[in-house]
Amino acid sequence: MFDGILQPTHLLIILAICLLIFGPQKLPQLGKGLGESIREFKRAISSTSNDGNTAQPTATEEKK
Repeated sequence: MFDGILQPTHLLIILAICLLIFGPQKLPQLGKGLGESIREFKRAISSTSNDGNTAQPTATEEKK
């Protein structure tokens, strides 16, 4: 049913639609926000997979 759903032409069409909806100036901001969200999610997952009491310090805690 979903065979070949993410082919390069489909991805180009999705990118073009996003460009029309959000505009060229908003897309880098959306990408940056998405990247930060994924990074924070990975950090939270890795801190809970540890022993529970040993959370990894965040970037702001390391600077102190």
